Amino acid sequence: MAAELEYESVLCVKPDVSVYRIPPRASNRGYRASDWKLDQPDWTGRLRITSKGKIAYIKLEDKVSGELFAQAPVEQYPGIAVETVTDSSRYFVIRIQDGTGRSAFIGIGFTDRGDAFDFNVSLQDHFKWVKQESEISKESQEMDTRPKLDLGFKEGQTIKLSIGNITTKKGGASKPRTAGTGGLSLLPPPPGGKVTIPPPSSSVAISNHVTPPPIPKSNHGGSNSALFQTKHHNHPTGSSFEYHWQDSKDRLEK
Repeated sequence: MAAELEYESVLCVKPDVSVYRIPPRASNRGYRASDWKLDQPDWTGRLRITSKGKIAYIKLEDKVSGELFAQAPVEQYPGIAVETVTDSSRYFVIRIQDGTGRSAFIGIGFTDRGDAFDFNVSLQDHFKWVKQESEISKESQEMDTRPKLDLGFKEGQTIKLSIGNITTKKGGASKPRTAGTGGLSLLPPPPGGKVTIPPPSSSVAISNHVTPPPIPKSNHGGSNSALFQTKHHNHPTGSSFEYHWQDSKDRLEK
């Protein structure tokens, strides 16, 4: 079912590629492009790299009709399906299959070095994605096999919540206290509405106290004779009053 839902995507397209018949590898030293007839390719056409699921496909197609010439399925890179040569970065050896189980190794090459680089990077990116998907799938499977943490309430289990600074009285909710100046809480007034204000302390200085001015001395010959003055002032109500001013000596004798 999962294979049916997979779709084919195109990873890379190169319009010019050459195909060579290569001799069997004589030793484990690797393939050499100099052993091929590079000036006489056996076939030329277009190269496409596609992917379906985890497998990449190298397809050699006709430039005009798009007819498939050969196909190389790649399940791992680097691997036996695609190998680089030891003497050049523009040539590769791929293993083609016909769908019946038969396979053969052929050489491919690009005229432009940039095309060879894109071919190599496209395969690397695809299998890097395959590796990441495999790791994610493995982690998800491990998470499924772990015992699940049960945070639900058991039958009959209860919890108690304690919330500070909240009290209730019988028959109604508590009344919040009024915050006074400086963030201090003020107590409610006593019953009856009467508030007794305490008398001020004796240690508190009276800021409105005025010191009386000094009594001036007489300037008449320096004697201590009494200076008697009578001044009349009219009161706002129409009546008059008078006051007497004597020097300090006369007041002491009296």
